[in-house]
Amino acid sequence: MLRIVNRVFLGLVGLILLVLGGSVLAVGLGAPVPSWWIHDSKHDVLLSDAERTRWSDEGWWWPVVIAALAVLLLLALWWLVAVLRRRRLAEVLVDTGDGDGALLRGRALEDVLTQEAAHVDGVDAAHARLRGRRSTPEAHVRLALEPHVDPGTALTDFTTGALAHAKTSAGLGSLPAEVRLRGVKHGAERVN
Repeated sequence: MLRIVNRVFLGLVGLILLVLGGSVLAVGLGAPVPSWWIHDSKHDVLLSDAERTRWSDEGWWWPVVIAALAVLLLLALWWLVAVLRRRRLAEVLVDTGDGDGALLRGRALEDVLTQEAAHVDGVDAAHARLRGRRSTPEAHVRLALEPHVDPGTALTDFTTGALAHAKTSAGLGSLPAEVRLRGVKHGAERVN
């Protein structure tokens, strides 16, 4: 979801800046402009003195300007943090018992967890992702269940099987997991 919001936001900002910059360049080069456009000629300024100082003597003007800029700054910082934050865990630190540690690729553990979860009875499809820190990973798993399966049984089979194997094989003390279950749609059965 964040990726879609990011792309749409960047696309809109880029399009607006491209249109405004292109219009300023076109007017500066002497292109004809419509009567409603914000620039009239290449000697026109973006904001005249009258437009700039129009509300500066009002008591509400500067608090509103500062509040709007603060909101824009907070939104920009939130977006920057969201873009820079890694969504996937690149590696997991495995305790080898000799004081040193080994690094296990996060994708490898995700793939094994996904494949083993897909083999649980009643699971039609599975997808696993690791998040968190490399010393304390967290599993985020989505399981698509077949129509006939009991969700509690499938969840128990997954936690005692695939999740326990992943925790043991990576030498982790604990592997917290968030498991999302959904049912697979099925067609109507024919009754005679």
